[in-house]
Amino acid sequence: MIEIIFQTGREACSLYQHITRQMPGLPADGRILLHEGRNSITILTSSLLEKDFQHIRKGFYEFILIHKREDFFRLILAERFYYTEAEEQEQILEIIHSVLEGKREELQSFLSGPDESQLIKAAIDEIMEGNISFSFDSFARFRLKPFFDKLYTYAEIAIDEYKMEQEYQVFIQTLRGFLSGRAPVKDHLHVLVVDDETVFYDEHYHELKRSELFRMIDRKLLVNHPVYVDSVTIAPLLSIAPSSIYLYSDQPDQPLVRTIQNIFEERVIVRAEPDFRKQKIQAN
Repeated sequence: MIEIIFQTGREACSLYQHITRQMPGLPADGRILLHEGRNSITILTSSLLEKDFQHIRKGFYEFILIHKREDFFRLILAERFYYTEAEEQEQILEIIHSVLEGKREELQSFLSGPDESQLIKAAIDEIMEGNISFSFDSFARFRLKPFFDKLYTYAEIAIDEYKMEQEYQVFIQTLRGFLSGRAPVKDHLHVLVVDDETVFYDEHYHELKRSELFRMIDRKLLVNHPVYVDSVTIAPLLSIAPSSIYLYSDQPDQPLVRTIQNIFEERVIVRAEPDFRKQKIQAN
């Protein structure tokens, strides 16, 4: 017999549902019993076949991964990193889920070792041996420690990303404030961004030389924000403060293009790089 004890009847009921979803006929034959009043589940193991144990393990695994993992992440954020505000937790959790779903390839190199599914399954296999009565909280604290350590790593990486994103937003807001109320030095600019090179053109598609752009830079911008402001692209754009920026790029999702869009917002019109060649030929 295996008895699993929870803090609440709701938790016991959730695990019961996950297991019985794997074994639709199990509740009727009395081999698994839900005791909501005692906040526990009893699994009568004597009449179970190996395939039954496989179904139970799968249900237990899904309960941890689907039902409890989010709770574990919130616990880690609150108790280990002191992020107790719901809004902050939600933003960090959003980053965590994007990492788990493989949407942040640049962060995958920081994750190594066995994946979380292996760690959960190993812990479940250990606990399913023989007759035992245990509390789920103790199981989570001791048997799932390697799994918790993995979640901690995810949380740590996500928090670093969260802090960087917060700093980036402050940076964007500061530069928008610098831009606000500035009179345009030129009404329109055409900016060609290809690979790592940025080239500026005026409204007649005449190239603005780097020396000319440098003379236009407002020195207060570099003094007040020396670390964050790119003196090659961002500083000239902020100093010129054009009413409209026609931005041509073969990679419209690259960070520089996104940063220009975030600062200048509706002033930016993004176009494909070949459009610049066509427009320049027509203008000349």
